[in-house]
Amino acid sequence: MTTNTYDFIVTGAGSAGCAVAGRLSEDGKFRVLLLEAGPKDSYPWIHVPLGYHKTFNNPRVNWMFESEAEPELNGRTMYQPRGKVLGGTSSINGMVYMRGNAADYDEWRQRGCEGWDYDSVLPYFKRAEDNERGADTWHGTGGPLRVSDHRWQPSVARAMHDAALEAGIPANPDFNGRVQEGVGYYQTTINQARRWSSARAYLKDAKSRPNLVIATSAHATRLLLENGRAVGVEYRTPQGLVTARASREVIVSGGVYGSPQLLMLSGLGPASHLQAHGIPVVKDMPGVGSHLHDHFNTYVGYRCTQPVTMNDLANSWPRRILAGMQYVLGRTGPLSSMGLYVGALVKSDQRLERPDLQINMFAWAVKERNRKGVVPQPFSAFGLSPVHLTPDGRGTVRLKSPDPMAAPEIRFNFLKSANDWNAMLQGIRICREIGRQKALAPFVVEEIMPGPDVSDEARLRAYIRETGVSNLHPVGTCKMGREVDAVVDPQLRVHGVGGLRVADASIMPSIVAGNTNAPSIMIGEKCADMVRAAAS
Repeated sequence: MTTNTYDFIVTGAGSAGCAVAGRLSEDGKFRVLLLEAGPKDSYPWIHVPLGYHKTFNNPRVNWMFESEAEPELNGRTMYQPRGKVLGGTSSINGMVYMRGNAADYDEWRQRGCEGWDYDSVLPYFKRAEDNERGADTWHGTGGPLRVSDHRWQPSVARAMHDAALEAGIPANPDFNGRVQEGVGYYQTTINQARRWSSARAYLKDAKSRPNLVIATSAHATRLLLENGRAVGVEYRTPQGLVTARASREVIVSGGVYGSPQLLMLSGLGPASHLQAHGIPVVKDMPGVGSHLHDHFNTYVGYRCTQPVTMNDLANSWPRRILAGMQYVLGRTGPLSSMGLYVGALVKSDQRLERPDLQINMFAWAVKERNRKGVVPQPFSAFGLSPVHLTPDGRGTVRLKSPDPMAAPEIRFNFLKSANDWNAMLQGIRICREIGRQKALAPFVVEEIMPGPDVSDEARLRAYIRETGVSNLHPVGTCKMGREVDAVVDPQLRVHGVGGLRVADASIMPSIVAGNTNAPSIMIGEKCADMVRAAAS
């Protein structure tokens, strides 16, 4: 068994982990080891924006996790694609650049997480960003993460945007600016028609640094803990087990499922659960793997009158060939985008202080989505998807086995409150209101999901139980805070364990109102600063 020593070890080269390792290694002072269980990001479809459909169920770059049966969803399981590749899920996600609502972070601060209010995290968002619109109060330029507007979009995208305006939703040119509410066009982590993952942003230049070692196909299996302190990591490679020691700190960035799993495998977690799997308890930490929550969504779909949707691309070889030529010759056309152009942030109840629904407007409509892939409707179609941003349901991540190569047990407990149900029902009503507006009339043949006959509340609830899914933004399993069940403190240090931090979406005490990739990168940026400050 080989052993090497570094100043810092980062487990997981995902959205946050790449940022942590990239920043810690940039001044040459520290020797950093970055571990990634998956391969290099050389799979060609990773880098083509619309190619993320090719990564959705590809075990080459995807963990392809599955939840346990959901009681409120007719016992269905929720497929959980997670990136198993350099860049993590930022290499297989939908590339929407969204930070959430400023009030989300102020709420973190109110819960005892000092330094995580919006004014405190905004500089890290800006430092990470290279926004093609330029710098202003809310945005930065010159950072490693490229953020851009769509260079191509179909005519139905403009129609959906205008229909939302006609439905009374105000225009919003920047969801990450002064206000969040309204309808507008998403910005993306795409640069010149190429995906700009966290690996691309933080490792592209850093990989040549002599003080940064990036180990792929290196699956962290156990933290080395001595006298109440993390001193290294054991990891599995194709050549066998390897141990690496950290003279300063270990930063766990395995994601919402991987981070709590690694902590539990190392004896940090709920004592009775660890004992049931024969794992010696180093520290009883009931919060490890608890507080799992995610956005939840369903669909309202429409048959389209015109062959202008991604369904037409999926169902027609000639259109695929044309799209390929457009992309190769001019870096334009459908492949240069990711099929989601327009969104609206709205309130399910006007008495709310901030939006609790995100209406995603897709230039496609799905028939079903599961671990076998995304099955498109066999005809021209588009969809509006209401996403509930403030779910009440809380679940868990637990071990299925003490085998570190086994997938974890994932339970969400979706739709456990009246608030969760009411938001989804109202979300469908808002989507239908948008769908009946004049701007969309030239594109709509008929509503196909849930269908015009599904109108009373009982049938709508049945439809949601049948079709609702995780929105793939899981957070919270290593919650930050000062409560007895918090896993890390506001410096992201694991309570009661020296030399150990967690930095990824698992530390979020509550989910942000929007996509979680940009906040995860911000967490990585902020963690690196805190680690460097402690090391100085």
